[in-house]
Formats: sequence, C-alpha cells, structure tokens
Amino acid sequence: MRIVHLITRLIIGGAQENTILSCEGLAERGHEVHLLAGPTTGPEGSLVDRAKSGAYAYEEIAPLIRAVHPLRDAQALRALVRRIEALRPDVVHTHSSKAGVLGRIAADLAGVPIIVHTIHGMSFNRTQGRLTQAAYAAAERYCATKCHAIVTVANAMTRQALAAGVGRPAQYETIRSGIVADDFDPARQEPAQTRAEWGINADEVVVGTVARLFVNKGYEQLIEIMSLATRVEPRLRFVWIGDGAHRNRYEEELTRRGLRDRVIITGLLPPSQMPRVLAAIDLLAHTSQWEGLPRAVVQAMLMQKPAVSFAIDGAPEVVTPGETGALVALGDHAGFADAIARLARDPAMRRAFGEAGRARCIREFDHRVMVERLDALYRRIMLAR
Repeated sequence: MRIVHLITRLIIGGAQENTILSCEGLAERGHEVHLLAGPTTGPEGSLVDRAKSGAYAYEEIAPLIRAVHPLRDAQALRALVRRIEALRPDVVHTHSSKAGVLGRIAADLAGVPIIVHTIHGMSFNRTQGRLTQAAYAAAERYCATKCHAIVTVANAMTRQALAAGVGRPAQYETIRSGIVADDFDPARQEPAQTRAEWGINADEVVVGTVARLFVNKGYEQLIEIMSLATRVEPRLRFVWIGDGAHRNRYEEELTRRGLRDRVIITGLLPPSQMPRVLAAIDLLAHTSQWEGLPRAVVQAMLMQKPAVSFAIDGAPEVVTPGETGALVALGDHAGFADAIARLARDPAMRRAFGEAGRARCIREFDHRVMVERLDALYRRIMLAR
C-alpha cells in the first residue's frame, strides 16, 4: 500500500515518536510510506533529522502550523489536498489535533480510500476553558465523519471521545503506543556512573520526572508535592528530565521554597539518552494534568522503575496500584507525596514493582506489535471496502 502519515510537527514527544516508529515499521513491511509534517519549531527539540534518514519519504508542509490561524490553515488545507491528490495514497493516517482536522478534511476532498486518525491525547480536555473545549469537540465530531477508523492509545481515550459524541463505537480500536523495548534494557546501563555525575549520594532516593517544563505538565503540582514529601523523607532528590519555556519560572519557585539544591534539571535530552537517565532514578513521578497514555511511565517501567501518577486518562491502564506503582486522585498532593515517601522507604517494594512493570510493558508496548496491528487495521478496512 501507499501510506501517508501526517502530523503537525516533529518535536521530541510521544505522539511524534509513535508516528516515526509507525513509518519506519510500515516501510520495513514493504509499504511505500510518506510522512508529511508542518515546520518543527520550539524548545522541545526535533525529530526531523531522524525522519529524513528513514526508509520513507519525508516532506514539510510549510503553512501547517500548530496555532489556529485562519489564513494559514486555509493555505495548509489547499496544500494538503494538492499533495495528497498528487501522491494518490491508499491510506492517509493523521496524528495530533491540527493535522488531524485539516488532514482528514483534505484526504476526504482528495478521495482517499482509507482515512485513519490516531488520538494520542484528547484535543479537548480538562485544562481548557468551556468555549475552547466546545470548539475542539465540534471539530472532532465533524472530522470523525470523514474517517473510517479512529485509533486510540488508551481505552480511556475511546470512552472520552464517545462520551463527547465523537464518532461511532465501531470506528474505534485501541492500539498501544509502541516503544523500542529492546533499547530499554536495565542490564545494559550503569546507573552508578550517572548518579555520580549528578552528585547523588548512595543513600539518597532519586525521583525522576519526564516532561516539558511547561503549563499543564504538572510542575506546579510537583513542586508542592516535593515540599510535602521532603518533610517526611529527607533523603529524596529529584531529577527533571526535559526543558521548556517555563524553566526560569519553576527554578524561581524551587528557590523560594528552598528546594533548588534538591533538583537536577537535565535540560532537553535526545530520546537515545532516556534509558541511561531512567536507569539512574529510583522511581518516576508523573504529574501531568492531562494525558493520552503516559509514554514516560512505560519507558520508566521498562527500566524496572515503579511509578506514581495521578489517576487520569490512560494512566490507570499502565500503573496498577500495588503491582507496578501507585495511583492518586487528581489534586491529592498529600496523597501523592505519601506514595513517594512510602516507595522511597521500601527498596524491596520498588524492586518488585519495577520487575512487574517491565514484564507487563514488554508484552504490551513493543513497537512491532503496534506496527503489526496498524497494518492489519489498514488491510481489514481495505477488504471491507
């Protein structure tokens, strides 16, 4: 098949890594694959070089930008229709909010036989105002009529979308976001060396967080949680893996609370460094205020690390309380701090949870399983049509 994947931009992020792995895997299976994306800008890093080196075709659609901009959006729609008509693909598979809306409309106008969209995280969610939520929900309801299948990375996304009237139940299929599990092998890492580089003492317990330093990623909540947790467990140290526009703001708040010396901020790291840094932490704290499926939690579990997360969206489909980590109600900062402190005090529990988490994630999140299921979905729709 000739398959076009479309995403708004190729920053370093879960949806983008998922899309790259899908293109690579489908190309390996013998399909002709094209990846279209808008300009990749911002402090989040870029996967463009990786896309350009893949065994598939990559091209940039210049008017396709992340922000809502009526003129540029109209230009992007025209450009997408022309490019899709020229490529004549069997499948167009869209990702992310802006590309998902414009891409599905363009593919429908171009008469593409199979149109698929993946929900990596709801475009309308609890962090937005009511008018914004309503506008995005209306767009998603309309675009659901333009595609044959909607893939979700977590069952929670399916439930939320259907509750908002987006699509029909028969359109939905959950396909877990794939990760190259072979890269996340604890036996291949030397955590003591990384901890020494961070200046971590042998008796200290390291809590890691992987997220952009930006609004709704949970740092405001995490700082409060850290204040509470360190009062009862003084051995705690924290490593923030990432960077972002709000870094200075968060550093100022850490200083104000007397926490700055406890926190190491790694800055932006390439995906290839994630196994090394995750091997050096003792547990993961995931405080994001909205999610699809928390990819950082899966990566940490592959490195045999337990996780503490708010019980929202797809997180309960990865974190099982008493088995792979702890779940806490959204906004329960004291409960979150208590869960961190309990794990910090119990290395045997951390070890047991970590081993169970790795075994589970190897079964469910290997990228080869994702690609195989995407291929099967396209073929099933083609046969049905």
